[in-house]
Amino acid sequence: MFDATTYTQRRQQLKQQLGGGLVLLLGNEEAGMNYKDNWYPFYQDSTFRYYFGLDLADLTGVIDIDRDEVILFGPEQSIDDVVWTGPLPSLASLAEQVGVHNVMPNGKIADYLAGANNLHYLPPYRPEHQLKLQAWTGKTVLEPSLPLIETIVAQRSIKSEAEIQEIEKAVTFTSRMHRSVMQFAREGMKEHEVASEAIRYAEATGNLLSFPVICTTQGQILHNHYRGNTLKANDMLLLDAGIQTAAGYAGDMTRTFPVGPTFTERQRELYQVVLDTHEAAMAALKPGMLYKDVHLLACRKLTDGLKQVGLMHGDTDEAVQAGAHTMFFQCGLGHMMGMDVHDMENLGEQYVGYTPELRKSTEFGLKSLRLGRALEPGFVLTVEPGIYIIPELIDMRRNDKVAQQFINFEMLDTYRDFGGIRIEDDLVITESGSRILGEPLPKTITEVEAIRQQAL
Repeated sequence: MFDATTYTQRRQQLKQQLGGGLVLLLGNEEAGMNYKDNWYPFYQDSTFRYYFGLDLADLTGVIDIDRDEVILFGPEQSIDDVVWTGPLPSLASLAEQVGVHNVMPNGKIADYLAGANNLHYLPPYRPEHQLKLQAWTGKTVLEPSLPLIETIVAQRSIKSEAEIQEIEKAVTFTSRMHRSVMQFAREGMKEHEVASEAIRYAEATGNLLSFPVICTTQGQILHNHYRGNTLKANDMLLLDAGIQTAAGYAGDMTRTFPVGPTFTERQRELYQVVLDTHEAAMAALKPGMLYKDVHLLACRKLTDGLKQVGLMHGDTDEAVQAGAHTMFFQCGLGHMMGMDVHDMENLGEQYVGYTPELRKSTEFGLKSLRLGRALEPGFVLTVEPGIYIIPELIDMRRNDKVAQQFINFEMLDTYRDFGGIRIEDDLVITESGSRILGEPLPKTITEVEAIRQQAL
């Protein structure tokens, strides 16, 4: 948590930019796994936390611009609560920590909102949010506020120095977690055994995971959460995992490394193609650059590398224009990151990653690009190119005449069991370019193999 002045200034900026009306920001509730009091790990709504700072359940914030008042609504502690949790700080003392001086019990929210004109609220992404909003507004069809969405996106997209320091802390923890896993993995282990080391590290350092760990020898499955495979000598293991700090900021990194002491020759070739693409994309980042153009630059660099290996041929620009590269790279290059690992994604990618002038593509590959807009100093984002060889996609495109112009299907068939490679780092856009955040994590072939050889 930052100091009270930070949250007061954030709310003041929101009031000035929005101009009028009543802003309603819902915090999250506890969610039961299989009965009411057996909870999933609690995650606070990031927008509520951005303006009100508190990582506790059942809170709601109101910013009444027209009346110039801010109110924190929350539960009143009962003796039953004290028995189970111990005494908790009063609602008033919690509010004081974030610069709020008016508090009310949750039961008064409906009365306070009754008759409110120009009510602003965000799209609900949890069913309890939707039910609350329907009850408080009397509407069965909800109408989230586009001006509020746009104002929040504009404000939260530019990270303050204090936020960047906190993200840097999250990324450093993330880097160390990855290094620990790279040293831990062994042939014969199950993927879930390896993933447990990432989970252990997060717990041991007093942090949370910023998203469920992806730990797989089947790296061609982009978001693979199955962890039942056994690590074999010539496998590669793809680890995509991040830490969320106590202040709520996220890290998100991916490394792909050999289960044995070294990559095979084929793995080495394609890993270098991904690494060269990763470096080229990061070098292109600067204010004013469309991230969509960085993505397309990465697609061309990847295509050039695949041509050198022999898996693609023909004119690079024509191949990318035709989408032939999506045989190997089906997703977007990266996304915004902050208090959410995919920052503000619940507000809508069309608002966070795009603008009315630059709309999201519906083309295969480009439709998965979460960020396309022009970069600005203070943006924090990921760069994560990859090569994913998906047998089902090979079979689907084999007779496609456009694909045949650019893809060596005879050679590609010998790679059907290859899997996938992804390399991901987190960066902040500066006034003149960009900077990688956090403690460096090895990614060259020599560095990665050195860690594996020392571990084994």
